[in-house]
Formats: sequence, structure tokens, C-alpha cells
Amino acid sequence: MFLSALLVDVASWRWLFVLPVVLIVVALAMTVRSVPDSRERTGHSFDTVGALTSVVAVTGLIFALQEGPEKGWSAPVTLTALAVGALATVAFVARELHCRESALLDVRLFHERRLAGGSVTLLVVFGVQAGIAVVLFPFLQAVLGWSGLLSTLALMPMAVLMMPASGLAPRLAARVGVRTTMAAGAALGGTGLALMALLVSVGGGYLSVLPGMLAMGLGMGLAMSPSTEAITAVLPRERQGMASALNDVTREFGTALGVALLGALLSAGYRGAVDGRLDGIPEGAADTAREGVAHAVEAAGDAGPHRQALLDAAQRSFVDGWQQAMWAGVAVMAALFLLVLLRGTKSPAPVPAHVVRAGTTAPPTDRPALPDRAADRPGSAPGSSPSRPTR
Repeated sequence: MFLSALLVDVASWRWLFVLPVVLIVVALAMTVRSVPDSRERTGHSFDTVGALTSVVAVTGLIFALQEGPEKGWSAPVTLTALAVGALATVAFVARELHCRESALLDVRLFHERRLAGGSVTLLVVFGVQAGIAVVLFPFLQAVLGWSGLLSTLALMPMAVLMMPASGLAPRLAARVGVRTTMAAGAALGGTGLALMALLVSVGGGYLSVLPGMLAMGLGMGLAMSPSTEAITAVLPRERQGMASALNDVTREFGTALGVALLGALLSAGYRGAVDGRLDGIPEGAADTAREGVAHAVEAAGDAGPHRQALLDAAQRSFVDGWQQAMWAGVAVMAALFLLVLLRGTKSPAPVPAHVVRAGTTAPPTDRPALPDRAADRPGSAPGSSPSRPTR
């Protein structure tokens, strides 16, 4: 993130797309050099159909969420993308249920409450966290006038507070239970969003959003660790590959959803508010300002005597859009809080070995019996054939 901010400040934002390519080339070279060759011994082929339908499903849904506030929810392109995404999602689930042995993702695992709850929590937490970053950067740069590097440094208090909270979460979950810990994280995260919606102002600057950022950091840290543990703890050792993949996909999908939804709400809120504040502004500058707060700041340099009026209109409208996005985030976190309280697991998390004191016994875990793919094969019984690595 710091390298990306530095590239934006000293070069151009276009270099942001070059940096991942360089990192990928380096990673590929290190992989070829250091990772030993291996091959999965399996009698089935890769689930190509499942992979393709999942890509179509995610793309359609993300596109609809991103373009809906801009083009209108009843626009043909929005409805088409939503329909394609929904149909592809149904097709993906049907495919995975039909091809159990070669399934890309065994969707039957979501019948287990802890795994489902952990997945939903990670989806929401990472979605809100990514959406906040999308909202914070234009506030710090376009509204407050900070550089990209300084704006990145401004996010550090939230990240720094998140780390000790993540370390504390397993100990807290061992004492009060996973459900209470995850609910506390969701409540703190929602409180942080509410504080950022209530306190944000152009005049208040960075300090008007800092309390909300700190509460967000605490809440996200408390929710992440138990959610990850909930996914991995319920799966047997031979399925930890699938648990790891599910953990990663949930985070990435949540990030994409959060960026699309909160970013679109911010943009729609800004455009809806700025129209009524551009009276007296030259038409060319006003049209540019409608495209976004960053464009408005650029246009203000050529607006002559209207410069300050244009800046004030754009910055105040951005705050209106900010508040709209924050309150949407509060609603999502409130729904997560209720879901965790009502449907979350009642059992405490397994106590880590370093937490259990000498002379005491860790409480037994209640790992449930999960669908066994071996049992689905004719002539096989659970545990009768060797396990194969899972994705």
C-alpha cells in the first residue's frame, strides 16, 4: 500500500497496474525455483464448469451492485447483470451438488452452523473494511488535500489497533465463547461506522473520522480471528485445503462486494447532493464537478472567482455521500450482529495450547460429522479409502 501511494505521488496512477505485474513475475520465478513439483493423484478432472459459472456469477452480481446506483436499478444493463449473476449462482450450486466428488466447493458444508457463520462474518467484515478504504482515500486526498502517502499513513491507527485485537480474540473466545466475541466485534465495527457518519465534517478534518476508525479497528480485529477459526476448526485435517480456499475466497468476494456497494453509494450520494449546490457555477466546471469530488477539485483551479464556491459545494456533497455510505455500512453490521446472536455457535472456541495452563485440560471440541466424499462413491464407506488433497 505504501509503495502504491508513493508511485501515485511521484509518478502516475497508471503505475499501479504495472506493480502487480512485477510482483507476479517475481513470485513465479521464486515458485519455479523453490517449490517442489507435485501432482494430485485423483481419478476425476478439474471442475471447469463450476469454475466458469462461479466467475460469471461473481462478475454479474458485482457489476449490478456497482452500476445500479449509477445507471438506475431498473436500467436494462443493471437488470441483465443481476439476472445473469443470479442464474449463474443457481447453476453453480446445482453443479456442485451434482458433482460431489469433483466439486470445486462442497456446498453441503454450509449446513454446518459454525462454518456458515464464520464465512458470512468474514464476507461482511472484509467488505466493510475494503469499502471504508474506498471512502477514506478521496476524503483525505480530495477533501483534505493530503498526498497519497500521507493518506496511507493516516489509515495506520486502524490497522495497528486491529493487530492486538486479533491476538486478543482467541483468548476472549476461549473465555466467553465464539458467538459473544464475534458479536462484540460486529457491534464495535457498527459503532465505528456510526461515529464516522455522525462526526465527519470538512472543518473537523482527520480528527472527525479518527474515533470511528479506532472503533472499526477494534471490531474488525475481534471478529476476524474467531471467524477464520470457525471455518477451519469444523473441517477434518484432510479438508484443510478446502477450508483455506473457502477462507480466501470469502475474503476476496467480500472485498469486491464492499468496494462495489459502498463506493457506488458514495458516488450516488455525492451526485445527488452536488446538483443543488452548483447554482452560479460556470456550466463547464459544474459538469466536471458532477463526475466526482476529485474532478471538482481539479476544475476549481480554472474556475476563477467561483473557485471557493465550487470547492465548498463539492466537499460538502462528498460528506453527504460519505454519510449515506456509512449508514448503509451500519445497517449491514447491525444485520451481522443479529445474525451472530441468533444463529452463531453457542460452543466456546477450542483453547489454544499456549493458553491452557499446566495442570488443566482444554475443553473438548464439538467437531460435527461432515459429509464424507468417500461415502458418496459406490462400494465405499467413510474412511475406507485414502484421502486426497482438496482445494
